[in-house]
Amino acid sequence: MYWTAFTEEEIQERIKDALSQNVSYLRSKIMGVPGSYLDSSVFNLEAAIDSPFLESMVENPNHIGCHTFGDSEGFFKGTHQIEKELIGICAEEIFNAEPNSYDGYVAPSDYEGNIQAMWVYRNFFKREFKAQEEEIGVLFSEDSNVSVIKGADLLDIQPIILKVDKFTRSIERQVFIDQLVRALSQGVKYFIGIVNMGNLKFGKVDDINLFVEVLQEFQVPFKIHVDASFGGFIYPIANPNNSLNFTNPHISSISADAYRILQAPFGTGIMLIRKNLLHYVVTEEASYVSGKDYTLSGSRSGANAIAVWMLLKAYGSEGLKQKINHILYRTDLLCQELDKKNITYFRNPFLNIVAIHDKHITRRIEQLYGLMPDDTENPQWWRVVVMEHVREHLIDEFIDY
Repeated sequence: MYWTAFTEEEIQERIKDALSQNVSYLRSKIMGVPGSYLDSSVFNLEAAIDSPFLESMVENPNHIGCHTFGDSEGFFKGTHQIEKELIGICAEEIFNAEPNSYDGYVAPSDYEGNIQAMWVYRNFFKREFKAQEEEIGVLFSEDSNVSVIKGADLLDIQPIILKVDKFTRSIERQVFIDQLVRALSQGVKYFIGIVNMGNLKFGKVDDINLFVEVLQEFQVPFKIHVDASFGGFIYPIANPNNSLNFTNPHISSISADAYRILQAPFGTGIMLIRKNLLHYVVTEEASYVSGKDYTLSGSRSGANAIAVWMLLKAYGSEGLKQKINHILYRTDLLCQELDKKNITYFRNPFLNIVAIHDKHITRRIEQLYGLMPDDTENPQWWRVVVMEHVREHLIDEFIDY
């Protein structure tokens, strides 16, 4: 994993060059595009001149479509290239894809990445196997992101929830088999597996080998998507020998968010998928868009893509590793102190989420430190997330409280 860091001057020059290749609502004679720059009667446009990100917000480029293949809207080709570059870093350097073996885009959220993948695979099974919606099921841990349930509902496919062990948060093999057999008996024939790379409740990383081995044992068609919504910008870097990447032939897609560990603006997700799959969701009716549209969201803010590119280029791979090492170091300190006090908790050693058992948490502690439960109505675990602002003095105060 390696990409070079840019200086602040290099970043500013690169963004300005990309924006200069876009049309400008401020300076160009644009009459056919349903968009404009930020409303100058409300926003101070002059204040953005010396900030690449704020300038991109003012210029307001539309990143509709997918820019890793085919045509894209020529009005914003400069910043479309920026998005393509950051997708390349994510796919090749972080998730080990071969060059030109993937497609991807910056989505409005990690939620979309999960639903987008389910949409692609539902249509894949419908087209290639003549499957009906009721014959397609999605297998996922009970700890998975709620977007999976939403996606199953929207796509009218069958949710198959896999219960986990109370303390290890692992899916037991027999539980997986029992649920699969039950689904088969109910007429489900085709399966979408959602494998977690650090779910937000516990930081649990699912065992992809369990998914693959059982599904192959039953000889059923399947596709696997990795939900790296939380872990995507920390787990692969802290644990480079992991198997949740594109070197694993059973993984067809990965989604991650960029607004947690990477600290991009909220509502910034990354969707990555192997080549020759996105065409299953092309919207042919979007003939007014150059290259048509392959995304769930359609129009997307180019500023979010620029923010992610800036972050990746400002740190470089070595700087990002250092940032993550600092976060994990503080998480280790927290866990060492919890061990001294014999406090029950769950934590993956390559992630910065620590779930502490409810028996150790008073309501005063929960309120004072803004802890989040696994279930608001019947909490069993309370989540601590060691983010950039959670420094050692705050951890010490929390432990001593």
